[in-house]
Amino acid sequence: MMVPVAPWASDPARTRGRLHVEQNSTVRGPRDAFQRDRDRIIHSISFRRLRHKTQVFMAPDGDHFRVRMTHSLEVAQIGRTIARALGLNEDLTEALCLAHDIGHPPFGHAGEAALKQALQGQGGFDHNGHTLRALMEMERSYPHWNGLNLTWETLEGLAKHNGPVRNPGWALAQADAAFALDLGRWPSIEAQVAAIADDIAYDNHDIDDGLRAGLLTRDQLFDVPMVAAIWADVRRRFAGIEPRRLIGELVRTQIGAMVSDVIAETRRRIDESAVASVDDVRAMDGCLVGFSEAMREQERTLKRFMYAELYHHPRQIEAASIAQGIVAGLITAYRQDDTAMPADWQIRLPADEPDRSRHIADFIAGMTDRYAIARYREVVGPIDLPEGF
Repeated sequence: MMVPVAPWASDPARTRGRLHVEQNSTVRGPRDAFQRDRDRIIHSISFRRLRHKTQVFMAPDGDHFRVRMTHSLEVAQIGRTIARALGLNEDLTEALCLAHDIGHPPFGHAGEAALKQALQGQGGFDHNGHTLRALMEMERSYPHWNGLNLTWETLEGLAKHNGPVRNPGWALAQADAAFALDLGRWPSIEAQVAAIADDIAYDNHDIDDGLRAGLLTRDQLFDVPMVAAIWADVRRRFAGIEPRRLIGELVRTQIGAMVSDVIAETRRRIDESAVASVDDVRAMDGCLVGFSEAMREQERTLKRFMYAELYHHPRQIEAASIAQGIVAGLITAYRQDDTAMPADWQIRLPADEPDRSRHIADFIAGMTDRYAIARYREVVGPIDLPEGF
């Protein structure tokens, strides 16, 4: 049964609109504005590319490892669960969850670091700003405008789902100049839900992938008190079942504990704040959606463990170094010989800096892991990749 929409939820009937006016004759089906945004994101080229972009493991050989697309789908599932329990707009929440990682370049944070370094004199690179750039400018699905022409609420949520942005980078600043996104204030509560759903998803699903890859062991995980306590409960509930079959139950139970905590804590904060509208949410001095103090400390402990034991594992550091070399090599190659780029990218290449380098970075940022590797071999030269890269 659907929970009635809360007064502080975003209302598609009261959207601040789209950058480009659309004629009613183009309406297809009985969908509201936020449903359309979600559907446009799902049908976009940028979203489809996420199936071959790094989540934790780069260009993995195994079919069972998560990639940006599967991660985004898992975030959306968690986000919708929280939104429904709180009486929020589920379609806006889902749209934000699905699109939040679209700006990531190939090889995840390693690729981002290489682009940021390469564009140091041209404004740098930020995946969050690039999400807005991709969805507002680089998608070319419509005949009369660039971008997907998403609603203000969706763009606002993507721009500042992690909170107000005081010093936006060039890409986000350009998006804000085109369609003012009120960057200095908090976003909708749906955007806040999308942000914490992202944390919950990767906190837990990366455990599964780390174990599958052999970079984590169960014994290591039990150094984290919350994990150890939940594992003990799982073993008690499924006595006699071999441990390797209980990892999924561990992850599910932990996600459930975090989601329940967020729902209870957010309800408490809403009651305490006395917000009565989405405008009240944006006017707040802080975030309404979050963990309780106890859960926040446990989640931070888990994150510290994951950084130390998985994200900064020697094998991951080696792979990140190779990935950065691939992206840096592509940037250098295309700067030296722009005719190596596809014809449609050559035609639109600006003559002057910083736009020239930013255009090259746009091309590279849109690549999937495997496409970047193939182009490197084509325009730079051979490269030996470690097994499982």
